[in-house]
Amino acid sequence: MTTTVTAPRDRPPAQAPTLRARRLPRYAAPAIASAALSVAAALVYGTGTGGPVLVVVVGALLHLVGLFVAADRVEGRRSARDRTWSALIHSACMLAVLPLASVVWTLVSRGVGRLDANFFLTSMNNIGARDANGGAYHAIVGTLQQVGIAALITVPLGVLCAIYLVEYGRGRFAATVRFFVDVMTGIPSIVAGLFVLAFWVLVVSPWFNDGRPAFSGFAAALALSVLMLPTVVRSTEEMLRLVPAPLREGAYALGVPKWKTILRVVLPTALPGIVTGVMLAVARAAGETAPVLLVAGGGAAINFNPFAENQSSLALFVYQQAGDASSHAPARAWTAALTLVALVLILTVAAKLLARRNRLGR
Repeated sequence: MTTTVTAPRDRPPAQAPTLRARRLPRYAAPAIASAALSVAAALVYGTGTGGPVLVVVVGALLHLVGLFVAADRVEGRRSARDRTWSALIHSACMLAVLPLASVVWTLVSRGVGRLDANFFLTSMNNIGARDANGGAYHAIVGTLQQVGIAALITVPLGVLCAIYLVEYGRGRFAATVRFFVDVMTGIPSIVAGLFVLAFWVLVVSPWFNDGRPAFSGFAAALALSVLMLPTVVRSTEEMLRLVPAPLREGAYALGVPKWKTILRVVLPTALPGIVTGVMLAVARAAGETAPVLLVAGGGAAINFNPFAENQSSLALFVYQQAGDASSHAPARAWTAALTLVALVLILTVAAKLLARRNRLGR
């Protein structure tokens, strides 16, 4: 018996499996964005329905649609969804940063006009409406003194109150304190100014001023401390709650008293967050106008004594100069606003660096 062997049929060569999926080229997203803006500009300006803002909005929508369609055809539906949501997240980030960048640019571009020695070394005393000189030296002194005194009053009280709420506070009294702190967080600044006006200026200050009410920078500091206190308490409380419980338990296991555990373990661990909360309170206090106007009165002359006579601040100086009829006042207002922002920024950076250095040095 003979066996016939048939030759195998020719089969197409098997394709080697690949581990790399198809991807859009890197220039695809910018190209789609450029095309979307071009189409949006043609639609908006061609129909005369809007301006640059509408072009950006329509272009962003067309960009998302075009990116989804291109990614769906090349990479698949799952990757297309991922790219679309990533584009939405980046767009939201840009929208959030855009107002901040616009404010910074406006402050810098309009505030550099009076950045000179005369602005920082002179006051507005005896400055007429047609005089281009005059500066904010008295307002800078007032801001530093008022915010400094307010911080000296508020920071110890706020930190101690937060320590009580986190470490010791139990029951109805702690809940009541926490409730009033939450209520004070949203109190208007003018209410704090009216409170200090009714209590300190009209009732207490006559005892030290021959029976007459007296404005002062210290009264403004009291009003600012009322505004700063809830922010310091709430931020410190949240930072203390974030300290891990094993750190406390380890100190207790070694026989360390509770007060020393709070002082040596809990507070140093939460110090960066506490400093951030304090600087947020300082920034709010430095930018308040109504309390200073109500209880300090403002003034054009330099006053180094916060306990007597009227005193101004940078925020009040900006308010007054912005409403002045002089043609030179707007430039002073913008420069004072830039100075206030720079002052708060410098204090924040210095406080963060100091807190970081102390933490690394332990």
